[in-house]
Amino acid sequence: MILVVAEKPSVGRDIARVLRCTKKGEGYIAGDSHTITWAYGHLVTLVEPDELAERYKKWRMEDLPILPESIPTKVIPKTRSQFSVIKKLMLDPAVTRIICATDAGREGELIFGLIYEKAGCKKPVDRLWISSMTDAAIREGFDTLKPGAAYEGLYQSAVCRSQADWLVGMNASRAFTLAYGALLSVGRVQTPTLAILVRRLKEIRDFQPEEYYTLTADFGDYKGTWFDPAIKEEKLNTRLKDKASADERAKKVRKQPAVVESAAREEKRELPPQLFDLTTLQREANRVLGFTADKTLKVAQSLYEAKKAITYPRTDSRFLPKDMVPRVYKAMDSLAEPYRGLTQHIERKEGKLPFSRRVYDDAKVSDHHAIIPTPQTTDPARLTPDERALFDLIARRFVAAFCPAHVYEALRVITLCEGERFKTLGRTTLIPGWKQVYQQPDKAEGDEAALPALKEGDGRTVAGASVKKESTKPPPPHTDASLLLSMENAGREIEDEALREQMKGAGLGTPATRAAIIERLIQVRYAQRRGKAIFATDKGEKLIEAVPDEIASPEMTGRWEQALTRIAQGQQDTDRFMEGIRRLSAFLTAHARDERKDIAFEKEVRGRGGKVRAAVKLLPDVACPLCGQPVQETDRAFGCTAWKAGCPFTLWKDALARANGPRLTAAIAQRLLREGQVQGSTGTLVLAEEHLRFTIKGEDTPTISIPVRYVKKAAGTKAAKAPKGR
Repeated sequence: MILVVAEKPSVGRDIARVLRCTKKGEGYIAGDSHTITWAYGHLVTLVEPDELAERYKKWRMEDLPILPESIPTKVIPKTRSQFSVIKKLMLDPAVTRIICATDAGREGELIFGLIYEKAGCKKPVDRLWISSMTDAAIREGFDTLKPGAAYEGLYQSAVCRSQADWLVGMNASRAFTLAYGALLSVGRVQTPTLAILVRRLKEIRDFQPEEYYTLTADFGDYKGTWFDPAIKEEKLNTRLKDKASADERAKKVRKQPAVVESAAREEKRELPPQLFDLTTLQREANRVLGFTADKTLKVAQSLYEAKKAITYPRTDSRFLPKDMVPRVYKAMDSLAEPYRGLTQHIERKEGKLPFSRRVYDDAKVSDHHAIIPTPQTTDPARLTPDERALFDLIARRFVAAFCPAHVYEALRVITLCEGERFKTLGRTTLIPGWKQVYQQPDKAEGDEAALPALKEGDGRTVAGASVKKESTKPPPPHTDASLLLSMENAGREIEDEALREQMKGAGLGTPATRAAIIERLIQVRYAQRRGKAIFATDKGEKLIEAVPDEIASPEMTGRWEQALTRIAQGQQDTDRFMEGIRRLSAFLTAHARDERKDIAFEKEVRGRGGKVRAAVKLLPDVACPLCGQPVQETDRAFGCTAWKAGCPFTLWKDALARANGPRLTAAIAQRLLREGQVQGSTGTLVLAEEHLRFTIKGEDTPTISIPVRYVKKAAGTKAAKAPKGR
């Protein structure tokens, strides 16, 4: 009898169906030659420090660092019964061989390996390594089983990752909590990720906008923007520093004759986009669909496991192996409408799909290939709305990757008038190529205006000239998409595909773990979402100020992740890695104890489900403008302490987010309530007439006006819809 251990019951049932195992038992399904059982994710984990020694139950600085020679494991209590089922089956004399069928990745190796070791099993192991959950893929996987020993490096990498996170997390979290008197979570990956958010927040906060002016001339059938040809930087050469200079030039050229000085044409090509790995899929889903990284991963996992619509999503490769060519043909031909119709844009030769190294490259396929649809027809109608939206991204990208390049003619026109030069950019599509796969052109790459047929020497008259006041913008806040990019590249937002490929393996976390890291930061109140944007909180800023660069540096932590990759490849010794982690844990403990900074963390309370929130605190020396009672600060707002008595005064901290206004802090709220007005670098806040108004710097009228009376919606009520036609 051969025992197959899957990671989840749903996967176990799929395998059982393919292997024709039908006899159901408690926690397993048996057949003539195979028995299928399953975990529920992790069944075995590392023990807590207080399970190592009684003295660790109480957190004390003198007991740190905790550096056991080895970290024992334990069976997770709530799933102990299923572990017992697997152990009994593993040790059953009738079972002669075991197949590891957990998810084909580092974490799947860890789940199986810990169960195998905890059960005390010594029987030979084979590995089922598949990239899709279709029946055909499962059969092929069982026909091509690999020896378990081939994945020993991956397992050792997973063990090192788990133990490293334990040593750093347990020691640093205890040390900094004790040093600062607040419950603080410090992690090998989460802390440098937080540092990325803190760095961006400081860049936004410290940004000083600079005003400038642009001048546009109307030549009748086209327009041009004034520029200084002596300045090579395209974004800078159109800026005039003062209005007088801009007005003078506008006056000089109005109603004057102009001549086309040059009209340069250049044919350009945009190569089709590459296939998705998990990180690029998460970024695109965040940009296009507004999905968080965590939501994208969950929906993709459902498309993979439950719907069998896509291949394995937790991949870091954007390429396919060459031996997949036949399966790719089948997957392309199996696409349902509307995607089947889109394949007409692929230029086939003798009925074959084009072969491109941007798609096929064995050297750039790691444990798994890029995410593509499976060779089974997936009816979009049987998918949930979220699944349908994500599958649409994957299917269109799959088709687009095989389409020809998008070819266009770029036109750059320089028009001269009274010694002033104006530039105009235009483009004309010559070959639509892969862009035909998308119903709408990418707004981020939107075409410049179509231009009339212009040539050198053509004459025009300036019909009008207008001056526009503008200002430099701060860097945008991070979103899931940009944060994932920074994590992938260890703190650097590298868009260039080639450079990103060079950074592979040196990022923060793995594609499979990055979404969970972001959600963890939000859970412990180091970060918060405001719409699509993710900001570090006051607590997050203070933590990064408190910890040393050795744990906050994305680049340094990226090197640890690179070492784990080398361990998986058999290129680095595990002992050397763990010794480095032990030294880091000891250093962090000593830093917290000996180099405590003058930082005060706000008190917190735990709500339902263990969710952490800030304890309510009063704002000193201010009163509610509606009733005169004290004002309190909560996690999300400033409000009247008499709210139970019915006072509705509320200032939401992110009330001005829609207008790119500042987030309200305690200091800003205090000044508003005392003085009624606060002037900052981005604009002016005014609290009057029961409204909070924000006016952007340089504007005369308020950009946004928010009432300060909070009106709670009645349960079950909906806003009335306006009649059609109004």
